[in-house]
Amino acid sequence: MAYADPPYPGKAAKHYRHEADYAGEVDHAVLIARLEDEFPDGWALSTNSSALRDVLPLARPGVRIGAWVKRYATWKKGINPVYAWEPVLFRGGRRRGLESEIVFDWVSSVPVLQQGVRGQKPDQFSYWLFRLLGLRRGDEFVDLYPGSGAVGRAWLRWQEQLWAAA
Repeated sequence: MAYADPPYPGKAAKHYRHEADYAGEVDHAVLIARLEDEFPDGWALSTNSSALRDVLPLARPGVRIGAWVKRYATWKKGINPVYAWEPVLFRGGRRRGLESEIVFDWVSSVPVLQQGVRGQKPDQFSYWLFRLLGLRRGDEFVDLYPGSGAVGRAWLRWQEQLWAAA
């Protein structure tokens, strides 16, 4: 299964032009086609609420929308309402039975502030993502845009917790 957290549409030049790995705008049509083709067991893609209208039609029917609700959000003068959530498109994942853990299609957590790479996801977001996709010990998880590496490190910690609980 895979997760993609690329620069959001129209934001790469503004937010990432000084990053060492900056490669310009991401073609979301190509990215979603890759997710659909290479990760049929499940995938997730973060975007921003302003781009949802353009990004969602690029996915095949049946994709769902989850939400990361930020309990703390910075705001800019003149921007009201404040951008305080991010959509997460997802498809597939492990099927769950009646005895499985209940997972909501949203998570509320505080974003990582003033450290690492812009847009870095907190562990609570990552753990929700792993539960959303039904990931288990030994599954293959690919972070297509590792940025700070925070989601990959969270995956390793998640795996360690699952091994310890077994």
